[in-house]
Amino acid sequence: MHVGAPKTGTTYLQDRLGKNVKSLASHDVHVPTRPPLMSSGMFHFRAALDLMGQDWGGAPGHAEGSWDAMVRRVRRAGGTSIISHEILAPALPEHVARLKSDLGGDDTEIHIVYSARDLARQAPAGWQESVKQGRRWKYGRYLSRVRNGRPWFARAFDLPTVLSTWGNGLPPEQVHVVTVPHSDVVDAEPDLLWHRFCRAFAIEPEWAPEDSERTNASLGSAEAQVLRALNERIGRSTRNNPGYDALILGMLADETLGGRRSRPILLPPKFHDWAQERGAFWMEWLEQSGVDVVGDAAELLPEPWPDGQEFKHPDRVSTKAQLRAALDALAAMTEEAASRPDPDASMLARIRRAREASKR
Repeated sequence: MHVGAPKTGTTYLQDRLGKNVKSLASHDVHVPTRPPLMSSGMFHFRAALDLMGQDWGGAPGHAEGSWDAMVRRVRRAGGTSIISHEILAPALPEHVARLKSDLGGDDTEIHIVYSARDLARQAPAGWQESVKQGRRWKYGRYLSRVRNGRPWFARAFDLPTVLSTWGNGLPPEQVHVVTVPHSDVVDAEPDLLWHRFCRAFAIEPEWAPEDSERTNASLGSAEAQVLRALNERIGRSTRNNPGYDALILGMLADETLGGRRSRPILLPPKFHDWAQERGAFWMEWLEQSGVDVVGDAAELLPEPWPDGQEFKHPDRVSTKAQLRAALDALAAMTEEAASRPDPDASMLARIRRAREASKR
């Protein structure tokens, strides 16, 4: 069970696993799928929703039955099965107990994998993702709530609580924490995080040879503010539309705004002591718990704030910078609309054909 956390390379990991289902299966490692109805990623997402009794903005009951379908596939597969979705991180004890009851048994060994990184990187990433998902809050308000542990992201990032819940009743050697390396390490070893995931899953990297180009693109300050303003103008009914995710999260947020390079979103210096304290506490907790750490626990400590670097608050972005981002977004949306078939034109064509047929 890979249960998150969000913003720790999960998009890349899940896509790579999905691309290599057959290759992994040849090594008796199974990523449960439900073809041709949906991708493995969507199947795992809906199974997680169903396990926790949630809909997450979809039609009521749209995930119903997905968890039972997941259980059937795992039991039928034998060998090793990997289930992965980051929304599982803050699951309640009763959800975890149900999972262990449904999947456990004398012949089954459950392992928990949790990926984590320091809050100086994690907290800003969480705000961007929440804005992509339709939230309207400003960065300052979000950070204050995260420090108080209230939003969903704060609970998903809370390493000791997540692992205490998921690891309850399991020996520590069956609980694995993958630390996300700092950027300078990634630059030197681009595949390091993937190799760490593989070690936690007890698989060889070459068992999944097809790489993934999918990433969860980061937004700059101007782009995040444009998307936040757009959320203020879009009603809930529009966000619940089946095409919303592909249009807003995919084409607009990731492909268009995520490809721009405006001022990055950083953790304010006044929050660095908090991030440092939490990281130190996590390191101490890991050492005392005895769980398996894949990577370096010290990577859970934020890097020092660069000397002389000025902090510019993401809530105070110039109108000019937001306008440039908004025009790029408008251009992309216009091109997308122009590329789609005209529903009125097709209707008129059908009417004309019907009239011509009636005259014969």
